[in-house]
Amino acid sequence: MHHIAIISSSVRTGRNSHRVALYFKKFIEENKMATAQILDLNEYRFPVFEERLRLQTDPAANVLDFAAKIKAATGVLIVTPEYNGGYPASLKNVVDLLYDEWHRKPIAISTVSDGIFGGTQVITSLQFSLWKIRAWTVPAMFPVPKVKEAFDENGNPSDKTGTDKRALGFLNEIVWCMEAKKRMEV
Repeated sequence: MHHIAIISSSVRTGRNSHRVALYFKKFIEENKMATAQILDLNEYRFPVFEERLRLQTDPAANVLDFAAKIKAATGVLIVTPEYNGGYPASLKNVVDLLYDEWHRKPIAISTVSDGIFGGTQVITSLQFSLWKIRAWTVPAMFPVPKVKEAFDENGNPSDKTGTDKRALGFLNEIVWCMEAKKRMEV
């Protein structure tokens, strides 16, 4: 069975994008699409990027743990808020921290905002950074506008039927990419 690591990117006080990460974990597992684990950057509390993991002489245990979880995942789902048209430093920090772990890794992106555009302005810069490190970004998006109205703090959507329908289409894309990668490695 495939395993999806869900990166909850925000470390901000009062963050709301984590609601979407919680939703995806439940949805993936309830629909038996894969196993799922949330990698909460708020819990990791990485220091500001100084050097890629592969060049560090004495990496911290939490860095090694995170790297191992990304490497072991069949795919990665990034849930990121949009801050002033960009993604948070916490996410850029871990994207730059790893390199080989991202190589050809199927990565789906869900963008989140309090506004009406659902964080879509962040997608281009994030995709470019992932592309530069040889990740495989899934050709599907899951923007979440007005996140506080769309999801409660436990990850329950206000429009379950509509959200589940969108999520199924979105997640089917990463599942397809994970399966394609698996077949190519044989």
